[in-house]
Amino acid sequence: MDITTWQWLLLLGFSTLFIVLAPYAKTVATFFQAQNDTGKQPNMVILTSSLVISWIFAKSITNAANLSLDFGILGGISYGVYYFSFIVAGVIIYQLRVEGGFKSLHHFLQSKYGQGAVYVFSILVGFRLFNEVWSNTMVIGSYFGESGSANYYWSIIVFTGLTLIYTLKGGMSSSILTDAIQMIFFGVLLFIILGIILPKSEFPISDYLASSEWTMATGLNFFFVALIQIFSYPFHDAVLTDRGFLSQPKTTLKAFIAAGFIGFICIVLFSFIGVHAKLIGVEGQAAVEVSKLLGVGLMLMMNFIMITSAASTLDSAFISGSKLLVKDIRLTNTISVSNGRLAMTAFALLGTIPVFLNPTILSATTISGTMVLGLAPIFLFWRKATTPIAFYLSMGVGLILGILLATGTYPTSFVFFDGKYGDLLSSNIIGTVLCFGLFILFSQNAKVKS
Repeated sequence: MDITTWQWLLLLGFSTLFIVLAPYAKTVATFFQAQNDTGKQPNMVILTSSLVISWIFAKSITNAANLSLDFGILGGISYGVYYFSFIVAGVIIYQLRVEGGFKSLHHFLQSKYGQGAVYVFSILVGFRLFNEVWSNTMVIGSYFGESGSANYYWSIIVFTGLTLIYTLKGGMSSSILTDAIQMIFFGVLLFIILGIILPKSEFPISDYLASSEWTMATGLNFFFVALIQIFSYPFHDAVLTDRGFLSQPKTTLKAFIAAGFIGFICIVLFSFIGVHAKLIGVEGQAAVEVSKLLGVGLMLMMNFIMITSAASTLDSAFISGSKLLVKDIRLTNTISVSNGRLAMTAFALLGTIPVFLNPTILSATTISGTMVLGLAPIFLFWRKATTPIAFYLSMGVGLILGILLATGTYPTSFVFFDGKYGDLLSSNIIGTVLCFGLFILFSQNAKVKS
């Protein structure tokens, strides 16, 4: 059999396994909150695994490898910084639950800023989840064929459909269970691949570690962007925040902190594949090109890593999208499993459309990260007495800057750094200063509600 046939068998076999293993959800608590029939919540190990693998998705490890191809090990470290978002979100969500008594981020926003703020926030969350669908399935397609080819599109359609089936079956319970299995697969396969690439490489490990020029133009721009965005980025990612309300607060906090460090380490390790591509002089998608040089067996392992990581995020995006529509903004008359399944199906179909429009994968992270800069003061200063206008002004700054970047109209006169991502870093610094400044300014005379 040729490599393409093996890839299809791998995809079909993996998906069939999860369709069989996924529990069948009969109650809202099982479907949306991953509670079993006795009401038991996910423990720390399961929750940590779910957090890590749901963020080590195909898009992320592809971006980490590509950034390391561009900037050396600094590229992987820079992308890994995003994983400290878990720690920021974990601490704030713990405080919201224990000190504030809030049941979700939407509950907090509704209580403090009103229904309008909930709708604005929900649009941003929906945009993020929408991006997660197409950006991860496009990575899968790139392993089956050239962009635009029949194999490319069919692999995306089949992969999305099979992932949807097992997620429809159990909702969050399916996602949590399969995440734990996917985390084991990912860890084992990553160490096998690195254990083969590095010992056989003609370059010593010191060359991998010294593969970067630590200047603003050669990677530090992106490093500082990530460092800025971790204080706002996690709060618009429902895949992450929904898991912040599944288990007891202390269990959740420990899981989030552990996931931050584990995720960072995993991303940096995977970025060695991108560094390897840089050292041997390949071009294109780093992980794809390196996998082609490893032989059939290792290429299939790389495929398996991508399938497991993409599936873990895709199923999480499906259930979070369903929860957003059915529970958080109540688009349906009743909160039910059947309505959750209908919403999930619609979300999957809509999220697949951009695949046929050839968007850029990295933009799904960097642009949306800028658009939500305004969430940082809102959640970091959640105890502060404030006003709805402070919320809207803070959010407005990030949205405007994100749109300017996305449309290529961000003014060059406000770019302070040379090299790639200089405009991104400049806009994020300006945006952060304005968001915090406006939020604090328009909160000065606010009074705490009695």
